[in-house]
Amino acid sequence: MTEPRMQETPVYKPGTFCWVDLGTTDGEAAKKFYTELFGWSFTDNPVGPGMVYTILKLDNKDVGALYKMPEEMTSQGVPPHWLSYASVTSADESAAKAKELGATLMKEPFDVMDVGRMAIVQDPAGAVFALWQARTHAGAGVVNVPNSFCWNELATPDTTKAGDFYTGLFGWGKNVQQMGPMTYTSFMNGDRPAGGMYEPPPEMGNVPPHWLVYFAVDDTDAKLKQATELGAKIIAPAMDIPGTGRFAILQDPQGAVFGIIKLSNPPA
Repeated sequence: MTEPRMQETPVYKPGTFCWVDLGTTDGEAAKKFYTELFGWSFTDNPVGPGMVYTILKLDNKDVGALYKMPEEMTSQGVPPHWLSYASVTSADESAAKAKELGATLMKEPFDVMDVGRMAIVQDPAGAVFALWQARTHAGAGVVNVPNSFCWNELATPDTTKAGDFYTGLFGWGKNVQQMGPMTYTSFMNGDRPAGGMYEPPPEMGNVPPHWLVYFAVDDTDAKLKQATELGAKIIAPAMDIPGTGRFAILQDPQGAVFGIIKLSNPPA
């Protein structure tokens, strides 16, 4: 058995998703759920009065983070959510470009101590993501191996408008495929997939536009069972995507939604 390839210091080309974090209503409960589910360890970092940013770790490498949302977020009705961060050369330039392309800036570019500079963007169709200009922190220290994030997927009611926005912002190419009745777009950052996009079918109900984070797992069905035992709800049961893997979508006990997938051919 070969060891999974893990880069010591990943370099994230601009336009690559490089980090994920969870805003939640109960930091301690969320920490317990995810560390038990994925075998993560953690480091709590105080980041202001009453605020803690918990770095989640896999084999001592940063894999993501979580924090309890401040009242200013919860009072605005922001639900628990995973946020996907895309690497950029300049948060200011990319934020300005996003605005020109029709996006709304939820948070104008700001410095995160000495680790980087970021902005939070709502695309023209309504999905929210972050821009990350790295300084001392490039992003996750490990991706694409079990119990780390491996894919970011946009559900949107307007794939044309959203597709034009992201190709304009990041220079992504588009690889559009029919998967049964569903049209699925893989965004390409050069020769590497950057993320996916689809329009939720009516039978999924009223799905708000969002970027979904997927975590790689060794066994989708076993992980699904474990998650429900830990208090998660199943949003989409385990299903196979031919040539890609077996996935499921879950809602954690506080309400944030995420995906898990056992990849058939994990990226190197």
